[in-house]
Amino acid sequence: MSLQISRILHAGYLFEAQGKRIAFDPLFENPFSQNCYAFPMIEFDLESIRNLKLDAVFISHYHDDHFSLESLNLLDRDTSVYLFSFFEEHFQFLKQMGFKNIYPLEVLKPLSIGPFQIIPLEALDADVDSLFHIEVEGAHILHVVDSWIGPHTFEKLLSISTWDLVLWPFQTMRELEVIAPSMTEPTTNATTQLPPEWLEQLQELKPHTIVPSSCQFQFEKWSWYNHAFFPICYASFEKQIQEILPETQVLRLDPGESLVWKDQQFQRGDRISWIKPLGSQNIDYEFHANTTPPSLSDISQNFPPLDSEQKQQVQEYCQKELLTRYRSLPTLEDSFFSTPQLWQLILYDHQG
Repeated sequence: MSLQISRILHAGYLFEAQGKRIAFDPLFENPFSQNCYAFPMIEFDLESIRNLKLDAVFISHYHDDHFSLESLNLLDRDTSVYLFSFFEEHFQFLKQMGFKNIYPLEVLKPLSIGPFQIIPLEALDADVDSLFHIEVEGAHILHVVDSWIGPHTFEKLLSISTWDLVLWPFQTMRELEVIAPSMTEPTTNATTQLPPEWLEQLQELKPHTIVPSSCQFQFEKWSWYNHAFFPICYASFEKQIQEILPETQVLRLDPGESLVWKDQQFQRGDRISWIKPLGSQNIDYEFHANTTPPSLSDISQNFPPLDSEQKQQVQEYCQKELLTRYRSLPTLEDSFFSTPQLWQLILYDHQG
């Protein structure tokens, strides 16, 4: 078959060409990372995934929304797994699961699998992330995962005369602002503009096609995060890209949707059958700049009550284990924790 690229979820993709199948950061679970729900909503046919024969899986880094043991557990143990990590424990996890062919990824060391040549590249956060240059059937594809590109790697990218497809992480995330809103700038100061560095890099790369990639999730339906966490929507991303690159094709690719490489360009292909859409897929993120964080009391009322055993576990943790862990932390001289601190811990039950 000609080259087909299918979106799985978040930064997960399936590449198929000439009878070979490789996957990048595959996620076959919804929700993933405990409370990240697919956006738009989908479900996976797990039995079909168990029968999915992959030649290789590439894991860009060890965060659980990319290196998911639950998702990898569905795959045949003969599948070759390539992982970017400096921690031996991560490779041991895969060995314990029964995978037979496990390899560490090295930046700038090309790998060939059938018609695919994959070159891992160094990300700005070089100790954690990697990104990928994939060459297949004459097409040059850049998969940025959810990394930032440093100047050293960017110079190498400019040596490629034509980028046919770039999978670009279109969402910025306001993590600190929603975790600790009282310690950060008001929501109304949030920018809905793409970072200038991204726009400058894309202008120089001049890709023929861009897919807004990564961060394809929302939280629980009641969570205020859903309108405060992601300030950039698909429509805004496309508009801002078209303003600087009017000749570039911007294609949103939802889970299960595919692109095919035909006549030296990418166009939409057929859905993959084992990712099933649930409800409307024609939806976009809505950022509300005036969103007010709810109180912890209000948030707690969205959780089910604890049984007696769970209550006891919480009490034990707060009264004993938390203190033990705190006292075991190494303390650097002149750090915030080098002098005694007085803390007040407040717990809320399901009644607020």
